Amino acid sequence: MRIVAFAWLLFALPTFADEGMWTFNRPPIAQMSAVYGFKPDAKWLEHVQLASVRFNSGGSGSFVSSSGLVLTNHHVGADCINKLGRKEANLIEEGFHAATPKDEPRCPDLELNVLVAISEVTKEVKGVEKAGMSPADINTAQKQKMTELEQACAKATSDRCDVVTLYQGAAFDLYRYHKYTDVRLVFAPEGQIAFFGGDADNFTYPRFDYDMALFRVYEGDKPLKPQHFLKWVEKPLQDGELVFTSGNPGNTSRLLTVAQLETLRDLTLAYRHEDLQRVQKVLQAYGKRGVEYERQAHTPLFGTENGLKAIGGYLAGLWDEKLLAQKRGAELAVVTPGIGEIAKAQANFRTFFVPWYETENNVLGSKLFGIARQLVRLAEERQKPSDQRLREYRESNLNSLELALFSPAPIYPEMETALLASALADFQRRLGAQDPTVLNVLAGKTAEIRAQELIAGCALANVAVRKKLAADPQALAESKDTMIALAKLLDPQARQLRKRFEDEVEGPVKAAQAQIQAANQAKRQLDTYPDATFTLRLSFGKLAGYEENGQRVPPWTTFAGLFAKSDAAHGAHPWNLPKKWQAARDKLKSNTPMNLATTNDIIGGNSGSPVINRAGELVGLIFDGNIQSLAGNFAYDERYNRAISVAAPALLEALDVVYGAKALVKELTAK
Repeated sequence: MRIVAFAWLLFALPTFADEGMWTFNRPPIAQMSAVYGFKPDAKWLEHVQLASVRFNSGGSGSFVSSSGLVLTNHHVGADCINKLGRKEANLIEEGFHAATPKDEPRCPDLELNVLVAISEVTKEVKGVEKAGMSPADINTAQKQKMTELEQACAKATSDRCDVVTLYQGAAFDLYRYHKYTDVRLVFAPEGQIAFFGGDADNFTYPRFDYDMALFRVYEGDKPLKPQHFLKWVEKPLQDGELVFTSGNPGNTSRLLTVAQLETLRDLTLAYRHEDLQRVQKVLQAYGKRGVEYERQAHTPLFGTENGLKAIGGYLAGLWDEKLLAQKRGAELAVVTPGIGEIAKAQANFRTFFVPWYETENNVLGSKLFGIARQLVRLAEERQKPSDQRLREYRESNLNSLELALFSPAPIYPEMETALLASALADFQRRLGAQDPTVLNVLAGKTAEIRAQELIAGCALANVAVRKKLAADPQALAESKDTMIALAKLLDPQARQLRKRFEDEVEGPVKAAQAQIQAANQAKRQLDTYPDATFTLRLSFGKLAGYEENGQRVPPWTTFAGLFAKSDAAHGAHPWNLPKKWQAARDKLKSNTPMNLATTNDIIGGNSGSPVINRAGELVGLIFDGNIQSLAGNFAYDERYNRAISVAAPALLEALDVVYGAKALVKELTAK
């Protein structure tokens, strides 16, 4: 037991005071009290939790008014903003401001989640394990129990219910969410000021971004009246002041073994990085065809370039031999069969990774193929009991799945063709020209010609067609749609490889991790935090600068710095300023803090998270991290890792002075 307890400490306990992405049912009260002398009570935690919002498209936000206003980043809301735009109105470039509530357009497929309850279900999920069961059978049985618990919760409450796996399978919590799908755009600045400095400044600091957007949640066609929302503080933060973030970090890999990290480095992240480089070139070339093509490509290109920089940072961390050497040394000191079992599973995964990645984990760069796969699988999965389906098709998840599946958002055939042609060429290169699957997919044609043929013969851009095929299994079976045919062709092999992954990799890894994390489980979980899972987490830290290359980096930037940086670049892109900002230059207070650096522990998915003070009031808006924070996927270092946010005073002042949004400012600052 002593050895396994050391393993838990090795892989989980914080090493820096401000480290941790903590669940709300296991808050770090002792740590916050010891470091900052602050003990949030249950009322404070409830207020912050219920004011926090998850954007199901990826990102975070918060309620900031009594009439349902939600604050998030421009880049989190960009998917909706771009979908609401059109050739005659480029909302990404021009920005948007609804003059009255009736002018607030509805996002076509956006779902927001508010976490209302957490209950531990570890005993129920682990209780399915019987003597003599294989890791694969245990994994399957646990997933069935998770679906059963979710379905019972959803039936009893009409809420969204998700069982969340924590500590690599050592614990399970049931998260219950209120779900909102009537979400409307209220305000968005010009994309140029939201992403000032462009990709060149992405994941850097000092920064000068006004990366914000406002949406409003409606219920029953009326603005929601949330009981909990964050009040704004106009007073600037002080250096060293305690702050919190409440958001939904996507994924971290801090509890993984060396073998798992090497798989990420050599395969999973390496392939994803290569894909993003390819997609970037395609979208850049597509955007050069003309203004409308550039508008269509803008949001996917932004996401691609953001992903490239992030994954590049992750890979740089994994190629740092110091990090892996520390992990290897620590593992050598731990005598447990779990580490060896994980290594065996990873070695096995390498033998079928490429076909698994290409047929199950990849959608060939095509939205239309992704829709076709959903339709084909939905028809098959609906014939099974909910607890025996693929997890994403469980009954309690179907409403969210169908919201995306039947989205009226536009799909651009020319962009689809360009992306699909590139992906098919890569599909052929990776699997080999003579691979039977490749031969069947390309049907004797070049990637370019086959892509044109597949897009031309596909009618799934029409929502009515999708709905008919989803509602009529016979129509789906008889469909001559080219993408439906392709999805049917690939699905048997994709399912087989998915099952192999779940049985031979996922199951054994979960069983092995349970060995590693087993000792003193209940006690230790009160003192440690699990890896991020795109679920609500609380982090604490302080406003703080840092040192880089022997120079002191300040904890905040100002409006004066924004204009100085634009001047230094002579207004050249990407440091040019929108006309409204140029016109307001002399009206803005030059010393107003614009962007802040704090020690809060964050990762991708935290974008849009509120920064909150001790009183539970809004003092900033997370939009990025510095370049050093990218290694935070694997380890946190308080000396250098920084979360970057837009300061609340800057948010309000620009709304008022630059955009003349008097009514919004009044709503946001109402007492």
